[in-house]
Amino acid sequence: MTEQANLNSKLGHPERSEGSHDPILLTPGPTIVPPEVRQALGRPMVHHRTAEFRAVLQEVESGLKALFKTSELVLILTSSGTGAMEAAAVNLLSAGDEALVIQGGKFGERWREICEAYGVKVIAVDPPWGKPLPPRLISEALRQHPGARAVFATLCETSTGVAYDLKAIRQAMGDCEALLVVDAISGLLAEPFDMDASGVDAAVCGSQKGMMLPPGLAFIALSPRAWEAAKSSRLPKYYFNLLKARASWEKEMDTPFTPAITLLVGLNESLKKIQGQGGVDRFVQRHQGQAQALRQSLQALGLQLYADPACASNAVTAVKVPDGVNGKDLISKIKKQGITVAGGQGKELSGKIFRIASMGVVGSAELDRCLQALTQALTELGWKAPSHG
Repeated sequence: MTEQANLNSKLGHPERSEGSHDPILLTPGPTIVPPEVRQALGRPMVHHRTAEFRAVLQEVESGLKALFKTSELVLILTSSGTGAMEAAAVNLLSAGDEALVIQGGKFGERWREICEAYGVKVIAVDPPWGKPLPPRLISEALRQHPGARAVFATLCETSTGVAYDLKAIRQAMGDCEALLVVDAISGLLAEPFDMDASGVDAAVCGSQKGMMLPPGLAFIALSPRAWEAAKSSRLPKYYFNLLKARASWEKEMDTPFTPAITLLVGLNESLKKIQGQGGVDRFVQRHQGQAQALRQSLQALGLQLYADPACASNAVTAVKVPDGVNGKDLISKIKKQGITVAGGQGKELSGKIFRIASMGVVGSAELDRCLQALTQALTELGWKAPSHG
């Protein structure tokens, strides 16, 4: 990963010194929190209804616009990313509405579960797990359900290591009036994302992925069309009432409820770090280079990737557990060496894959240590790479 190491260094991700044995978190959320952000999280508490803290909020909101690549307001919620997903559903739809949901993994399924919890009629689109989404599935479903009010999609499906092409989805939607609603929780800063240029009507994100923070903050931005839809939504909401949140921002540049003060101070530091290292596009470029190098290294070991290379994510790489190896034992042995990776989710993938995240502050040194630990764990479990001779 020599070339990628050089890029990491230029971007302020210096390689760890040889012999460093600090524990390394390589799960697809939460991710590693860099030292300068941790220091910001430890600053003395301030009161949130003050000019001092409102100035922080304004800086953060401006920085979030740059991340989302939108001219629209980005609202800040104190919740996990799932809270923003629920906020999107309850503010844009009414009971009995039809909505198209692209599944293809556990987090695509979460869109379905949220919609169904509020009486929305779900039309499920099911691309094969780990494979690209055929755009015709979208256009065909919308032809059969022309009254669908929204299409729910996922930028990065972390359960499978797949990234979806939002521009292709938007194009497949044609001239229909449905809103395109995107879960960018894991994909933002790792995958190319341009809310306005891609025709995304609502985008949600969370703090514990590429933004390099602990869990606890969520973000949502709506297009003008989505704000119009919010005015007619009849689903119940109180804490997640986005019209109330927008009114509070427009009146006082403030949040309607107590925000996660410490996390927002840390976020402000994280956003400055991203901009200081070349901005969003440079961050995405680094993720892309690291993910490609990681996949090449894994294949060189004789391992098989789960996601089709045509749709493989920059944020997380899913790897098939080799035949004859117990997936849980493999992850446990890797963890004993100070490296935490994630297993597969649900009955479909539990014990069958493991996942290595390369998002946020993760650099080549962390991924190289992971590969070393993985090689040692596989050897201890008696696995031998298939011969190519």
